[in-house]
Amino acid sequence: QVQLVESGGGLVQAGGSLRLSCAASGQTSRNYAMGWFRHAPGKEREFVAYISWSSATTYYADSVKGRFTISRDNAKNTVYLQMNSLKPEDTAVYYCAADSSLLRIRTTPSVEGQGTQVTVSS
Repeated sequence: QVQLVESGGGLVQAGGSLRLSCAASGQTSRNYAMGWFRHAPGKEREFVAYISWSSATTYYADSVKGRFTISRDNAKNTVYLQMNSLKPEDTAVYYCAADSSLLRIRTTPSVEGQGTQVTVSS
């Protein structure tokens, strides 16, 4: 099993940027796809983005497309989420996720982290 720890959250003004990181440990030898979800108070959990093991495939929710970029460094067992042009509606707890399947990574990933809070002020 792999363990995930997110970092990089914080408070930022609208229009600003943040970069989230997710460090994986444990069975990192498996070729996991990695992704990000977010959960805002009073809203359903929302898929944000995923990236395949080789970084050849990325996919974004329409709500973040063009503003967020997912990337990974397999040598460091770390995945990143660069968030630009942030909006107040991006405020949420952001969770890192991992799964061996590109089909499951968007819906029911097998592993998730504890989350990091992102707050965007207007």
